[in-house]
Amino acid sequence: MTDDDGALFPLPARPGAGPATAAYPFAAPAELGDVMHPQWAAALAPAAGTVHALAGQLAEQRREGREILPAPANILRVFEQPLDAVKVLIVGQDPYPTPGHPIGLSFAVDGSVRPLPRSLANIYKELQSDLGIPPAPHGDLSAWADQGVLLLNRVLTVEAGKAGSHRRKGWEQLTELAVRALVDRGGPLVAVLWGRDAQDLAPLLGAVPRVESAHPSPLSAARGFFGSRPFSRVNELLALQGAAPVDWRLPSSPGR
Repeated sequence: MTDDDGALFPLPARPGAGPATAAYPFAAPAELGDVMHPQWAAALAPAAGTVHALAGQLAEQRREGREILPAPANILRVFEQPLDAVKVLIVGQDPYPTPGHPIGLSFAVDGSVRPLPRSLANIYKELQSDLGIPPAPHGDLSAWADQGVLLLNRVLTVEAGKAGSHRRKGWEQLTELAVRALVDRGGPLVAVLWGRDAQDLAPLLGAVPRVESAHPSPLSAARGFFGSRPFSRVNELLALQGAAPVDWRLPSSPGR
């Protein structure tokens, strides 16, 4: 089994993508439009070279026997929805480093994961305090993404068991470009910045309304996250821009 040089990620084959192989579904190096929504592909085109370089690095790490998270098909999942549909940006750091947990959406985990990560449990606790919504029995936040909530980690991959291991490898260039694309597009848009890493993006946001607080991590949640009412504040800011609110309730069963 060999990997095609320059291919992006081993995503499920799509009609018209070319002959599939066991390693990669594309006969030729994939274009961004093959692995994300066309609107995002156009906006992120200046970083295509970086994405291809990262793909090569990840393929090499896999050949060395390292486990890369999330699963390949979820690495760029955050860009599945149209750029035009995004109305809320929630910025995370990097994927959970536990195998089977990350699904390509910041703060979310696979629907089978128990117990939930403590940061996510704190998010659910604040959601109940803010809007009276009981915690979901799972950690799959796909229903938020489907409503235009971009759950964007600053770094999109991690080596299993090594939190932060893929920081400063190039993902930040791509995700910063994504934020700039949203700002250039204009509203309605609200940014949610939890913690210092997310708040480093504030200078890029210009006049975009922001909800900022401490991170929901158990190390910092009591220092400003709890009681910050981010969910109702987001909906209030959306209403001021003439946009429909987000329904923050999650289904009883995972989305995928």
